Amino acid sequence: MRIAQIAPLFEAVPPKRYGGTERVVHWLTEELVGLGHDVTLFATGDSETSATLVPARAKAERFQPNFEYNGAPYMRLLEMVRRQAHEFDVLHFHIDFWPFPLFSRQPTPFLNTMHGRMDRDWVRDIYDLFPDVNLVSISDAQRAPVPHLNWAATVLHGMPRDKLRPVPARLTSLAFLGRISPEKGIESALHIAAAGGMKLRVAAKIGEEDAAYHARVIAPLLRGDSVEFIGEIDDAQKPDFLSQAHALLVPIDWPEPFGLVMIEAMACGCPVIAFRRGSVPEVVEDGVTGFIVDDVAGAVAAIARLGELDRAAIRRRFEERWTARRMAEDYLALYRRLGA
Repeated sequence: MRIAQIAPLFEAVPPKRYGGTERVVHWLTEELVGLGHDVTLFATGDSETSATLVPARAKAERFQPNFEYNGAPYMRLLEMVRRQAHEFDVLHFHIDFWPFPLFSRQPTPFLNTMHGRMDRDWVRDIYDLFPDVNLVSISDAQRAPVPHLNWAATVLHGMPRDKLRPVPARLTSLAFLGRISPEKGIESALHIAAAGGMKLRVAAKIGEEDAAYHARVIAPLLRGDSVEFIGEIDDAQKPDFLSQAHALLVPIDWPEPFGLVMIEAMACGCPVIAFRRGSVPEVVEDGVTGFIVDDVAGAVAAIARLGELDRAAIRRRFEERWTARRMAEDYLALYRRLGA
């Protein structure tokens, strides 16, 4: 099958450090190539792939001021894809609503995986204009604010089977992995660890948009021997970080569409203690791969139950549910159903 994957331009594919969507696009692309398909990746020129790379921009623009407010890079990307659209059996976009007007008026089958939240005020204003576009959700929970849209499927994320694995380590602490922001629940994580009498290791990106929140609210809480702030880490560092953790804390305060950190923890045999928000009930198997709780008190109580979980069994469940091969096969079935 001739498949085009169209990625965002904010990060390289894969991202050098933080970046969930671009990481998933990379894993899917590589798995499709491995399955013998002819895949072209439209992305930034500093991306790395075994597919055919079409660079729509020389490099990722994560650090360029106001990049996301300038539509020109995406207009260029869309026109590049349109000029080659007839060469593909299916076009798979990962860039929100950008392709809808142009690609609804051409014959090549296309679909758009939604990677973000769908509960914003403006979502209906634009998505309701295109009721026939095939949308893919990354959890059933993601659809909840707009169930009437044309949801073709839910395809849960997966990652390479051996990208992260457990490593021998002494359990030393609880862990928080991801991004310093109110919605990711870093404050709750700090309160959970303190109430549970455990050290918290924090491996997290501090984005420009959250710098003031970090300086004003979080930085004062990171002082002291009970918290270790590591900063942003890459995939090579994650096995050690997660294998040392009694559990990964995911006390989110928003409708998380998926949450890759949860399956990254499972890949390392690390249990997940997560708040019952967004995708969490679809990803965490309560009492098997972690515990789903409703508040800080519930999370503290869950810490005392971590001994009930088998870390080897958590790794096995990862292999059964969360591999990139399973994700790629789910998408291939969808491509064929859409007429590719």
